[in-house]
Amino acid sequence: MRTGNEPTTARSPLRMRLWLSLWGLAWAVFGLTAFTVTGRPGWAAACGVLLVLVLVDLAVIVHHLRRGPRGRPDRTIPPYAPGPGGRGRYGH
Repeated sequence: MRTGNEPTTARSPLRMRLWLSLWGLAWAVFGLTAFTVTGRPGWAAACGVLLVLVLVDLAVIVHHLRRGPRGRPDRTIPPYAPGPGGRGRYGH
């Protein structure tokens, strides 16, 4: 029995984050090529920086997905016991 305030059916948003990152990757590549072809180096550089950030985010997401549920609590692990004050840090 879980007594925490988290939902019991909560799921990791990694798959949604993966799809949003792929969408951002497509737009960053499109923007980089479009601004490079039209001769706007400032905007092309901004899209290049965005492309690097999206690629780093994708690498982190794939790493977390491959790691699997290891290290993440499941339904069999109870929440942390309350501290000596009872209900929380400030007693609320």
